[in-house]
Amino acid sequence: MATFPERLKKIRKANDLTIKELADEIGTTKSTISRYENNKREPKTYLLKKLANYFDVSVDYLLGNTDEKSNADKIKKAISDDPELVEFWDKAKDREDLQLMLKQTKDLKPSTIKQIIEIIKTFEKEQDDKYNGK
Repeated sequence: MATFPERLKKIRKANDLTIKELADEIGTTKSTISRYENNKREPKTYLLKKLANYFDVSVDYLLGNTDEKSNADKIKKAISDDPELVEFWDKAKDREDLQLMLKQTKDLKPSTIKQIIEIIKTFEKEQDDKYNGK
């Protein structure tokens, strides 16, 4: 797996940002970003969080602990063999209540994630049927 310096450089370039532009975006200096990318310095926690938020990825992804950019990616991968669940997830993934509930998926097996999404989908269907008179 990639290291933090490799990940940072790759994601910065993928977003067509110079070191200076990224530094300006997250409120640090060009030399700080350069030191991160050249493995001369490790980021403080608050800057690591800023970078993750800015690029919309998990801290674990930035640190090279996982190749999945976010929990949503892990969930989508876990349910990829079931088109109905993928369709349900695509519609529901931006809901704040589901995001909070599934925030800890990084420690779950794909089969467990799939079961959770199946249960949520079942509950949603029951609620729809109840309120729509089915």
